[in-house]
Amino acid sequence: MKRVDQISIFLYSTFLVILQLSGLYGENYPDQQSVMKNDSLFSHAETLSGIRLSDDGRSLCLEENVTYGYAILSPDSSVYPFDRGLPSWNGTAPDQNSSFIVQIRFPYGGGWSPWLTVGYWKSFFWSGYGTTSYPGGFIDYDYVKLNEYQQKWQFQIHMTRTSVAESSPTLAKLSFFISDSRTTESMDYTMLLNDKPEQIFIPTGFLYQYAIDDEIGGSICSPTAVSMVLKSYGITVDPLKFAQDTYDPYWGIFGMWPRVVQNASEYGLDGAVTRYRSWSETRNVLAANGRIVITVGEPLPFPNGHLMMLAGFTAAGNPIVHDPARSNGYSYVYNKDDLAHAWFDKGGIAYTFYQADSQTTKISPQIIAGETPREFRLMQNYPNPFNPITHIPYELAANADIEILIFDARGRMVRTLLNDFQNAGTHVLRWNASGLPSGTYIIQMRSENNRQAIKTVLLK
Repeated sequence: MKRVDQISIFLYSTFLVILQLSGLYGENYPDQQSVMKNDSLFSHAETLSGIRLSDDGRSLCLEENVTYGYAILSPDSSVYPFDRGLPSWNGTAPDQNSSFIVQIRFPYGGGWSPWLTVGYWKSFFWSGYGTTSYPGGFIDYDYVKLNEYQQKWQFQIHMTRTSVAESSPTLAKLSFFISDSRTTESMDYTMLLNDKPEQIFIPTGFLYQYAIDDEIGGSICSPTAVSMVLKSYGITVDPLKFAQDTYDPYWGIFGMWPRVVQNASEYGLDGAVTRYRSWSETRNVLAANGRIVITVGEPLPFPNGHLMMLAGFTAAGNPIVHDPARSNGYSYVYNKDDLAHAWFDKGGIAYTFYQADSQTTKISPQIIAGETPREFRLMQNYPNPFNPITHIPYELAANADIEILIFDARGRMVRTLLNDFQNAGTHVLRWNASGLPSGTYIIQMRSENNRQAIKTVLLK
């Protein structure tokens, strides 16, 4: 790329950030998720020392004759700026004799910030935990909070074991769910109250956290909720052992988000720490055989935070939960408005799980590091239903002239959102439906050789 083009891109990106920080650039930036899995972790390594791709090609692991190694992945970037991030990972450390630690850094001062530790698994073998803050932001236990918007980050992973005779730890997936903090601050609770997904229910073997253990029962809502997820898939789990394995001795808590997700991966689940901004989005995941554990606070009686399994929706569209803090918490229905504030006020943060062999993924915009999409694909808009702003993600495998059109339920075209040349890659189009009445609409994307359409609902 010519230097003038690089300078132009840098100045344009800087201009967008300045506009965003000054409140002059439209709505909040949409949520985004970067995921690297299996051999893509290996192919995106910038530096490898003592680390190799496993024989089955599914994970990073230590070379056979070493007890320590590390991998620095190539810098990753997002379509939109962000100031909040939720890292998580899937791997193994099957006993107490191996471990890995995950660190991240961000652009700062013309270079990079120090490496920030965001978590480890399973035992703490490290001489020190590492840095968790710099002038541009910090790690709030396991939650990245930045003081300025960024569009780039970089991960590194360190692995160790007590001897070469011990099993190597492995890392098979690395996720980073990034977002704009202002989205949480501007949630439309009228829309959430009017969002009434179709009835669905996920049964499980119920677990009451206080009955699991007299000593730690009050502190294990997170691993207990995930144990119910495992049981809902028919996976055998000892909830006390699961909770004990989840315990983070460095921080002294059971609820480190990526650590609980990681523990579930030892039982065969593909998980990530994610966000949701509507009930309908969660219903799509449940219908695709996914599972969701939500993190809530006030106005429910959990001022210090709490986690529970989202079990589905009633015929009236009210959310159902399996709440491990209540002895009668199986299939419990809280006041919908209270639950919406309790969860979405905290950012809609959740664990999202699928069975590891499932080909279904969470419906959300994803930027897969370094990979060009393989198909022409119009994805479901979010939120859906919406009022009056929604985002439409789409992918192009090749450069093309693209039209994105809106039709009403009678098939009449009511809006042209896009009619322009688009580069190959992942894109997100913002649609402000002000001026249109409530109802069902068709979003159609077409090029010379392809055409796709989805339905969406505008609720006012």
